[in-house]
Order: sequence, then C-alpha cells, then structure tokens
Amino acid sequence: MDKNEKYNCIAAVAVDQTENANHAAHRARVAYRVSAASIAVNLLLTAFKFFAGIAAHSMAMLSDAVHSASDVFSTFIVMLGVKIGGKPGDKNHPYGHERFECVAAVVLAAVLAGTGVLLGYGGVRSLVKERYAAAVTPGTLALVAAAVSIAVKEGMFWVTRAAAKKIDSSALRADAWHHRSDALSSVGAFAGILGAKLGVPVLDPVASLVICLLIVKAAADIFVDAVRKMTDEACDPKTTQTLQTLIAAQEGVEDIDKLLTRKFGDRIYVEVEISVNGDIPLRDAHEVARRVHNVIEEGLPRVKHVTVHVNPSDHEQNDF
Repeated sequence: MDKNEKYNCIAAVAVDQTENANHAAHRARVAYRVSAASIAVNLLLTAFKFFAGIAAHSMAMLSDAVHSASDVFSTFIVMLGVKIGGKPGDKNHPYGHERFECVAAVVLAAVLAGTGVLLGYGGVRSLVKERYAAAVTPGTLALVAAAVSIAVKEGMFWVTRAAAKKIDSSALRADAWHHRSDALSSVGAFAGILGAKLGVPVLDPVASLVICLLIVKAAADIFVDAVRKMTDEACDPKTTQTLQTLIAAQEGVEDIDKLLTRKFGDRIYVEVEISVNGDIPLRDAHEVARRVHNVIEEGLPRVKHVTVHVNPSDHEQNDF
C-alpha cells in the first residue's frame, strides 16, 4: 500500500467517525429537546392534578397525579440512555454504547408494567371489597383535570412517538408509550369520577382493569423490541432487499456471495462478500469494495459499520 492509499484509508476512517459522531449528536439533540419539554409539561400537569385531587376530594385524581410524577423519572432514564448510547467507542466498548439505550428501554418497560399492575391491583381490590360503594362523590374540578390530562398526555404521546421514529430511538419510543399509559390512566380516572357523579362508582375499578391490560401489553412490546436489538437480530426483509439492490448496482460487482446484518442498539452492522473479476488488479478490486462500502452508508443512515470482503468470481460460492 503506497502513501496515497494510506492517506485515503485514514481519511475514510476519519469521515466514518465524523459521520457517526454527527449522527449521535443529532439524535441526542432531538431526544433532549423532546425530553425537556416532557419534563416541563409533566411537572405542571402533576401539580395541577394534585391540586385538583385535593380540592375536589378525588382519590382517583390523586392516583393519576402520582402516575404523572413517575413520567418525570422515566424521562430522566430516557435522557440518560440516549446520552450514554451516543458516546463513541472506547477501550471497554470498542463498538460503541448504543445498546445502553436498549437497556434504558428495558427499564422503562419494567416501570410501565409495574404501573399497569398496580392500577389493576387497585381495581381488583376495589371490586372485591366494594370500596367504591362508600366513595365520596368528587367535585367537577377533578373531572376537568382528567379531561385536560387526557388531551395533554395523548398529544405528548404523538409528539414523542414522532421523534422516536425520526431518530429510531428505543428509549424515546418507550417514553412515548409511558405518556400513552398516563393518558389511559386519566381515561380511567375520568370514567371513575364521572361514574361516581352519575351514581355508578363501579366504573372506576372496571376501567382500571382494562387500562392495566393495555399498559402491560405496551410494556411487553417495548421489552421485546429492546431485547431483539440487544441479541444481534437481523434486519427486516425490506432493509435486506434494499442492501442487495444497492450492492448489485455497483459497477464491478458480479455477484453477492454473502450478506449478513445485525442490529446493534438502534444502529446496523453489515458484513458482505462480493464477487469481482479475478483477473483485475488488486487496486481495482479495492475500488469496487470501496464503492460498495460508501453506497451502503450513504443509502442507509442507520448503518454504523460496513465490512466488505472481495472474492474472485471463479471461487466456490458460499450459501447465504
């Protein structure tokens, strides 16, 4: 390898590192902006719910206020997960820290499941002991607070979910569903308060049981998604087909001998073996490999690292 090739290789590595750093910084900015807004809104909403619950004598609203307060804790977990996940590779984690974001998603799934179970447990106890029959009729302020909470938390769900899709963040997606769980909790509070005011207090525990099932299912989906990304799951067929199309379109590629993908947190690693004319100079074969490497990283921003191996076209084909 002459000096020019060495300089080109060094420059290519520097470009990859810069692109990865820019990608991580962009993801962090989006996540921090959404998370900061979530914390501010949750603090205001929690204070309003506590006030409404005390002033309107509503235990359902006080419980809902506690749920909103837990969202602040969850959002801090998201910010921590994104921060650690965006750190560059080091001696102990040479491939990067992206999987820490999945760890944050697992923690949030556990918190979400715990919230759902507690709501369900409270509903069952109320039904078994018929506590709802002796409940004090809450004031109208509690009903208003529940309605406001539903609207605000549902809006936060859609905003956070959109940001999660934009940067493909497991932790942010989990936080979005935590907002949805809070909205569902407020729906239960609204039904319970309205039921009590209409003389049907049993609606409160029944709504809690339904909400419990919805929240636990959301937690399970988040947990499964995070685990898949932590266990080197291959990419979906659509992504694989896109990779095959990009690779096959490059000049000099005669065949694709092997194509392997694996998810690393919210990023992708690609390993590919291509066949080229065995009679061309090594420099030309290297140029073909370089084009394949570049088109993959340019075509799929989620790809963090690409390994390209070149085989002569007359070699024995591998299965893939």
